Amino acid sequence: MASYLQIADDEKGHELDLFCVPRHYENDLDKVIIPHGLIMDRTERLARDIIRDMGGHHIVALCVLKGGYKFFADLMDYIKALNQNSDKSVPLTVDFIRVKSYCNDKSTNSVKVIGGDELSNLSGKNVLIVEDIVETGRTMQTLLSLLSECNPKMVKVVSLLVKRTPRSSGYRPDYIGFEVPDAFLVGYALDYNEYFRDLSHICILNDQAKEKYKV
Repeated sequence: MASYLQIADDEKGHELDLFCVPRHYENDLDKVIIPHGLIMDRTERLARDIIRDMGGHHIVALCVLKGGYKFFADLMDYIKALNQNSDKSVPLTVDFIRVKSYCNDKSTNSVKVIGGDELSNLSGKNVLIVEDIVETGRTMQTLLSLLSECNPKMVKVVSLLVKRTPRSSGYRPDYIGFEVPDAFLVGYALDYNEYFRDLSHICILNDQAKEKYKV
């Protein structure tokens, strides 16, 4: 079972004025729940675990856009550093896919995959899917089902966040950064209707902001 750092439901978080938060978001956030530095330290450890388990095989790292791009870039940098500074290294190539399952703050029942035609190129490959957050798990299960039709040699999933929610299907990724409360989180490329991707820390969005940025 994947190890992870658990953020408790009663986690008080950190006051916004202790961190550098863009002024245009100061009234939209309740608190900082995962500071950027902690994200980076956890990401570095995930990179080490992935190389330990998948090292020796050519890895195709598949980034789930848009929310996963920042985590993906930082994770790839750490894997690259390990390749350059250790005796054990692994060839690494990257690919991208976009999956959409949200409207405003609600996870929809439909999962839209953009770029799925290119999944056929993953046949016989060792694939690492890099995701920002797993909530119900249905989005990832849909993607894994599509991917299985392409007959990859191996598939592993790493997600920066997994949300504790009664809506969960029970799916758990192979690698998890943090297990988080059932709150709407933004920052570090996690968005609310495309806003907040330019926020470095992971924060809890307040109710007023949900209305303010609603489409």
